[in-house]
Amino acid sequence: MNKIIAIQGAEGSNHHKVAQDFYGDDIQLKECMSFDILVDSLIDESASIGIMALENTIAGSIIPNYALIDKNNLQIIGEEYLNIHHHLMALEGQDITDIQEVWSHPMALLQCKEFFKKYPHIKMVEDVDTADVAKRIAKNNLKGIAAIAPKIAASIFGLTILADDIQTIKDNSTRFVIVQTNVPTIYENCNKASIKFQLNHKRGSLAAILNAMSDCKMNLTKIQSLPVIETPWKYSFFVDVTFEEFKEYQKSISLIEIMAENFKVLGVYKNGRHPSTLYPFQEKNESI
Repeated sequence: MNKIIAIQGAEGSNHHKVAQDFYGDDIQLKECMSFDILVDSLIDESASIGIMALENTIAGSIIPNYALIDKNNLQIIGEEYLNIHHHLMALEGQDITDIQEVWSHPMALLQCKEFFKKYPHIKMVEDVDTADVAKRIAKNNLKGIAAIAPKIAASIFGLTILADDIQTIKDNSTRFVIVQTNVPTIYENCNKASIKFQLNHKRGSLAAILNAMSDCKMNLTKIQSLPVIETPWKYSFFVDVTFEEFKEYQKSISLIEIMAENFKVLGVYKNGRHPSTLYPFQEKNESI
């Protein structure tokens, strides 16, 4: 079935790779240059599914995306973990001594800064999107310019990879979530949930919630607090839990609904981490 999937960034980006990993090749992409535009495309139904990066092992949580999911009542229906690789690519027939400038997203440039110390003649130029730079180099036949982008971009746009894995920190992984606006209530094979709630300032209120989760055999995998903009010094908690028995999850949720304020289920879905993987972030690899 052909799906219209909104991704942040361009064709050939890591978001594109995640869309392929999750849904296969029979997809239609809607390229969005920001997460706000991505969410708008789901709301106006120009796309049916969205792919959003949510946290990274180096940069941490992408806080604005938690707020976007909550504010727009999006539902998380799945997740993917992708090991991030940065590759230096340019038009065919060149080597690294021919390159005068490298263009890429500021984060990619930062994560590859050590590599370019060996090539002081190369100027590092910030750009909006990694894959979009690769596309422009190919489309406009830009010689002397290289991109830092995923390997999938070199394959799509016919560029030559001048150097593989140029990132300074090799274990760099990102968690992506798959989101929709309207989701049917189907919990078959689901073993993970994302929830959000607020608490009063009563002593031990958060500890009581966590104890209730533990008593119901929930495994807490993530907790993230965000300030409630309208109420100073009030916070929302975004929590991910895994479970083995759905009835235990339901029991936990029924308790938290009573104990917390403004409770919301953000999604019930299948855990993207393999249970036998010691370092689960490394399960997915972007190389093709």
